[in-house]
Amino acid sequence: MNKIIILNGPNLNLLGEREKNQYGNFTLEDVEKKCNEYANKNGIKLSMFQSNIEGELVEKIQTARNSQDGLIINAGGYTHTSVAIHDALKILKIPIIELHISNIYNREEFRHKSLISKVAKGIICGFGVDGYIMSLNAMKKFL
Repeated sequence: MNKIIILNGPNLNLLGEREKNQYGNFTLEDVEKKCNEYANKNGIKLSMFQSNIEGELVEKIQTARNSQDGLIINAGGYTHTSVAIHDALKILKIPIIELHISNIYNREEFRHKSLISKVAKGIICGFGVDGYIMSLNAMKKFL
């Protein structure tokens, strides 16, 4: 059974409340439920974690190097700013998928630069919360 972790960064705990035009009405709990249903049907042992704290995300990434087969990350605003998350991801020998609910290239200029893209095997953005299932499906194929 493949072990995959999905990491969610800052403000994703407020899905369903914030910027509904960008992120829709789904809550993080809704996303987790959909992902767990997919994982159960596809023989995936799924872990999900959300934090607004950069260091907690770095620690989860570091732990994943010995405990996971694949990592999906929606780093939120840290995508564009966190060298620490980039460096932690760079250490991993497992596939990494970068995920964004919105199309970061249709948004503010500062969102067009990702520090994660260079260490990710693939990027999924702009498909709303369906991107989570798309990411799990892609990761399943990578593994």
